[in-house]
Amino acid sequence: MSLEIYEILDDNLHPVTGASYLAAAVDEESFLKEVITPIYKVLLKEVKRNKGGKASHSGWRNYDDLNEYFWSDKCVKIGWPMDLNADFFSNSDGAASPKSHSDVTQPANERANHASNQVPAGKRKPKTNFVEVRTFFHLYRSFNRMWTFFILAFQAMLIVAWSPSGSLAAFFDADVFRSVLSIFITSAFLNLLQATLDIILSLNAWKSLKFSQILRYLLKFAVAAGWAVVLPIGYSSSVLDPKGLVKFFRSWAGDWRNQSFYSYAVALYLIPNILSTILFFLPPLRRNMERSNWRIITLAMWWAQPKLFIGRGMHEDMFSLLKYTLFWIMLLISKLAFSYYVEILPLVGPTKVIMEIPVDNYQWHEFFPNVTHNIGIVIAIWAPILLVYFMDAQIWYAIFSTLFGGIHGAFSHLGEIRTLGMLRSRFEAVPEAFVKRLVPSNMEHKLNPTGELALEQNMVAKFSQVWNEFIYSMRTEDLISNRDRDLLLVPNSSNDVSIVQWPPFLLASKIPIALDMAKDFKGKDDVELFKKIKSDDYMRSAVIECYETLRDIIDALLEDESDRMILRNICTEVTQSLAQNIFLNHFRMSELPLLSEKLEKFLKLLLDDGENATDAQVINVLQDIMEIITQDIMVDGHKILESAHPGQNDKKDQQRFEKIDFDLTQDESWKEKVVRLHLLLTVKESAINVPQNLEARRRITFFANSLFMNMPSSPKVRNMLSFSVLTPYYKEDVLYSEDELKKENEDGISTLFYLQKIYPDEWTNFLERIKVTIKDPKDSKDGDHEKEKMEKEKVEKEKIELIRHWVSYRGQTLARTVRGMLYYKKALELQCFLEFATDEDILHGYRNVVSLNQSYISDAQALSDLKFTYVVSCQEIYRIRLPGRPVDVGEGKPENQNHAIIFTRGEALQTIDMNQDNYFEEAFKMRNVLEEFLKPRRSQRKPTILGLREHIFTGSVSSLAWFMSNQETSFVTIGQRILANPLRVRFHYGHPDIFDRIFHITRGGISKASKIINLSEDIFAGFNSTLRGGLITHHEYIQVGKGRDVGMNQISLFEAKVANGNGEQTLSRDVYRLGRRFDFYRMLSFYFTTVGFYFSSMVTVLTVYVFLYGRLYMVMSGLEREILDNPSVQQSKALEEALATQSVFQLGLLLVLPMVMEIGLEKGFRTALGDFIIMQLQLASVFFTFQLGTKAHYFGRTILHGGSKYRATGRGFVVFHAKFADNYRLYSRSHFVKGLELFILLIIYEVYGESYRSSNLYLFITFSMWFLVASWLFAPFVFNPSGFDWQKTVDDWTDWKRWMGNRGGIGISPDKSWESWWDEEQEHLKYTNIRGRVLEIILAFRFFVYQYGIVYHLDIAHRSKSLLVYGLSWLVMVTVLLVLKMVSMGRRRFGTDFQLMFRILKALLFLGFMSVMTVLFVVCGLSISDLFAAILAFTPTGWALVLIGQACRPFLKGLKVWESIKELGRAYEYIMGLIIFMPTAILSWFPFVSEFQTRLLFNQAFSRGLQISMILAGKEKTT
Repeated sequence: MSLEIYEILDDNLHPVTGASYLAAAVDEESFLKEVITPIYKVLLKEVKRNKGGKASHSGWRNYDDLNEYFWSDKCVKIGWPMDLNADFFSNSDGAASPKSHSDVTQPANERANHASNQVPAGKRKPKTNFVEVRTFFHLYRSFNRMWTFFILAFQAMLIVAWSPSGSLAAFFDADVFRSVLSIFITSAFLNLLQATLDIILSLNAWKSLKFSQILRYLLKFAVAAGWAVVLPIGYSSSVLDPKGLVKFFRSWAGDWRNQSFYSYAVALYLIPNILSTILFFLPPLRRNMERSNWRIITLAMWWAQPKLFIGRGMHEDMFSLLKYTLFWIMLLISKLAFSYYVEILPLVGPTKVIMEIPVDNYQWHEFFPNVTHNIGIVIAIWAPILLVYFMDAQIWYAIFSTLFGGIHGAFSHLGEIRTLGMLRSRFEAVPEAFVKRLVPSNMEHKLNPTGELALEQNMVAKFSQVWNEFIYSMRTEDLISNRDRDLLLVPNSSNDVSIVQWPPFLLASKIPIALDMAKDFKGKDDVELFKKIKSDDYMRSAVIECYETLRDIIDALLEDESDRMILRNICTEVTQSLAQNIFLNHFRMSELPLLSEKLEKFLKLLLDDGENATDAQVINVLQDIMEIITQDIMVDGHKILESAHPGQNDKKDQQRFEKIDFDLTQDESWKEKVVRLHLLLTVKESAINVPQNLEARRRITFFANSLFMNMPSSPKVRNMLSFSVLTPYYKEDVLYSEDELKKENEDGISTLFYLQKIYPDEWTNFLERIKVTIKDPKDSKDGDHEKEKMEKEKVEKEKIELIRHWVSYRGQTLARTVRGMLYYKKALELQCFLEFATDEDILHGYRNVVSLNQSYISDAQALSDLKFTYVVSCQEIYRIRLPGRPVDVGEGKPENQNHAIIFTRGEALQTIDMNQDNYFEEAFKMRNVLEEFLKPRRSQRKPTILGLREHIFTGSVSSLAWFMSNQETSFVTIGQRILANPLRVRFHYGHPDIFDRIFHITRGGISKASKIINLSEDIFAGFNSTLRGGLITHHEYIQVGKGRDVGMNQISLFEAKVANGNGEQTLSRDVYRLGRRFDFYRMLSFYFTTVGFYFSSMVTVLTVYVFLYGRLYMVMSGLEREILDNPSVQQSKALEEALATQSVFQLGLLLVLPMVMEIGLEKGFRTALGDFIIMQLQLASVFFTFQLGTKAHYFGRTILHGGSKYRATGRGFVVFHAKFADNYRLYSRSHFVKGLELFILLIIYEVYGESYRSSNLYLFITFSMWFLVASWLFAPFVFNPSGFDWQKTVDDWTDWKRWMGNRGGIGISPDKSWESWWDEEQEHLKYTNIRGRVLEIILAFRFFVYQYGIVYHLDIAHRSKSLLVYGLSWLVMVTVLLVLKMVSMGRRRFGTDFQLMFRILKALLFLGFMSVMTVLFVVCGLSISDLFAAILAFTPTGWALVLIGQACRPFLKGLKVWESIKELGRAYEYIMGLIIFMPTAILSWFPFVSEFQTRLLFNQAFSRGLQISMILAGKEKTT
């Protein structure tokens, strides 16, 4: 193929035959048929093995496997033209693929049916280079250097802490140092584990590996095994010859021949690590070595890493390396010091005492009574500490990233302008910053300004074009009113005014204040008065502008030349008086308020357009004004009148100023002057708070602040990089229909009514806007009622259309996204105008010039079309033929994006999701961002992905939406800021990042699309870009809007989806390669910011389990009473102190740290503190603790069993009430079951445990666990709107009982029947492997501990320790189950036809039960407390049987026992539902609880004047 292409480009002649090559394909679909379709068929056959995402990844080849097949020389065997009989195209059963290409022309429905055919039979093809096996060992295999470091550090610290002194100085002691040297033995065994995992986890790919790769695996295993033998032998031989640290190094140099064998072995063992350290500090050398093709270097690098096309040369420059190295060295020092002094050292002393205490009085049957050193209790104490040790690095990362991110943000000038007051104080510098940042520096104009004032006016003129369009866009979006718009607009600069004209909101109340100052001024010295006025620049500008504008307005109105002469003489008198500092001598200031009052009336009449004003009124007021000026204010005003009309009497004087040009009132530019002057005179302090809309304020302040941030200079439009914007679209909402606006929920609330209350100011602005754009039809005068009716229908239709847009623009719809993205085009057109227009045109204003000169807009549109393309994918406007449905072989969204790339153009590509928005003012900065691709950097690499900041616009809907908004905002700002710099591990976390389009379309596209493994497709684009030598940056001077989930269930589904995605990432080859190819510190950054965060979340939950089960073991066995009550142990609080760290993390406070820092940075720390307090009052900790359980559950289940899937969260407005059954289905397995298990553990420990009850710290730890339990059990109901409304509670219970009782079956959805839902919940066990089933059974065995421990504490056991007691308890358990089975069978067999027999059966069973209980109470000594204890003992046992039965479902179905397991499961579901439902039902009795909950959920809405109580009650009013 390559030869053909070359010859076609060269001379079109074959070198041997001389025949010409075909310059074109045989037909237009030949490449599709001969290349694409055969490969597609191979992938389609492999995907069938996937079984809809249920099969193991190791059982089928995905995109990566087929792609990497072409990295080897095996692909040459396919030949060209491709041989369809080659091994690559063979079916799994050995048959070759058919050569027909009929699939290409198959209808879509046939292709869909073809995709769902049965799984191909026969032997499967091997994986390529990597196998995605479901196991947690991937975490160790990918990040073995990190785990090795932490394990060795723990071992060394434990050895030092175990020394007699316990001080770090003991490290230099000879005996201690000798013991510390044993860490190399541990390291050797860890390396052996790594080599073993490399072999075991890659077995399915061995047939596809080169011999050199297999040899490398085997040699690494042999070497690791050798060291695992040599080092222990060497260490044991050197025990008799211990050496301290100083003696060790001194003797090494002076007497090397007498060194022990172990010393030489360690030195040899460390040689690879030493070489790696040297190369670490020489990144250019390492980069060149990895990219080199020299045989010697290739052989040397072969041992370190296999030679692939990716993962080479990823090292950063020296400066970046030093930054993130310093970050991690500081973090690790803090973490290890904390671990040593808080977690390890305090426990060593009590542990030594415990190991020496003899114990022989167990309170149960002890299977290992002769075990030494009380190893069981040592494990129970140290296990949670060990988990905390491995997890708390995540805590330290949160702390350090918060500090460094805050410092970085401060140096980036974030938050310098965060309030309107700060904006007003710095607004004078904004135009200059705008010209410096957003106007090309090499722009040339025909007129060059001269002088400082002219230069400033020129800058303000350019700035005003963009600023005004920004304000107009917010008015169009109804964020501001017409009055706000007029106050915010910057007038087009002109030569009529001698000063720079600022927007009226800056000059608010300046004129009234100046008038008061002048009126109250008592002296006659002009200097003092004008000094006060000039002290405020805005006041000075307002006074001058007001005077000059008033002069121009009146001069333009006057038609009589003598009247104009009077006006000019007055102005001359003013000018001369000011120049001679005698203004106060010639003018009376006391009459200025009267003049101001008349001026306000005059301007108002001019603006009425004849609606409420007559010409005579205007003339009369003008005459009054001139009379006040000449008679009351001016000392010698009568002289001016006489000089203008000599010889005229007083009667004639009264007819002056009556000739006025009223046609001038129709001139728009003149009217703008009148409006502005009226605002200057009338606006008081209220304009200080303009705009009042919070979103408008945020956008204005962010835009102004961004102009002072570091960004590249903007190029000319014709020189900027061209770019495309891509939005993947499937079935999401485009534009809400009229029916959707009026459709009411169960409370009678329509979407339109809801939004009117959520955004009341914006609705008012909207109504004001449509009054101008849509005029109501007037009554027909000619009596044509049909025409009048049609006009009204037309107007009503236009209003409905506008309302549909208004609502859609406030939802997460495609219409909102498209509107926002098209701002890019508008911004480019305005930028073209600023570049093409002359200074004179700019002074006239963008809108005025464009309306008069269409050439500007046509040229601008042409150039903007060349530079910008917007593609909404999955549309039918343009179509190309495909070999089959992409969604049959890959995930929908990434396939959608990769397919849509062919429609894009340009050098850059921005990916925008369906729930995003854009803003005009931010679009103006796009060409600056694109310059980041070309910006020179220290590193040799140029950026391949530009990360952009996001603003979450859904935060005001409810408290949950606010929590989610703050969490997301902290991640997309401070989180990604620290990832990009200094850590250098930012990836692609979703939209709106900008891709180097050329780089990515030649390196695999912008999305990986393999089924299931690439569920979180976004981040794999970042992985791929980094592995292929790309650089990913982050920029915060530009932002894009983004919507987030706003309801509890929506958020949980989203968190579940992300946790599933991270579980799949853990198994992927991308994470493995990045973890192995990054240097040590960059690898740490990578781990703790991706899969490590979710693993730490799971370990946090696991720590609680391990702690409580350890305490359960100690309490039930009696060890707590025997050992922990020992005075020497009891005096130490080390056990509690060491556990305190995990409690903080467990409460969800870690997520709050970055939020507080970012809010403080951008809004002020006083605001941040207030928000933090409000969040806690609104139970934010409950919410974050609940989501911790979501992350842990779905992450762990995904790695163990799979079952990941795309979870549609929905993007609607969520204020509806979720039914109890819906919440139960969603959270039963992830939260409720686990919460009840922890609840029982805590109850048992509180009942049977007695130690440390007086310790406040220990109470804090147990309180945190009770808090966890309460959050997991009741958070869905606390955050459920109307969750405590009595009527809804009754309806929920009825619905839940109906759902529990309905029978399942084929076609019955899980939301209709408990049985269908129960089957769906076990779906992951149907397709898991035998390892997963065995692990589930082993985990279920923990529930048997309850019964084993409690039965020995029953009064009926009479303190017997015999194993017979436990055996008898099982007899009771089996008897109870048999009785329940008999009742169940009797109900089915006799319940209908033999009702009497069934009643007799129940009576006999009841009598038998009472007889047995009587005997037990009277004869055997059973007590009432034993009954409650038995419930705690046998309830977990029954649940364990259910879990084991689920894991053994196929076997139990064969034994005909499965139905019994199902009924037992149903009984447990009833009990769990009742326990969880009861508190909600009890609280629903009290009306104030529901009111409090509404206030809790919608507090943000209340603070903005919402009537949410009316909304939830359904009391809709006419709006």
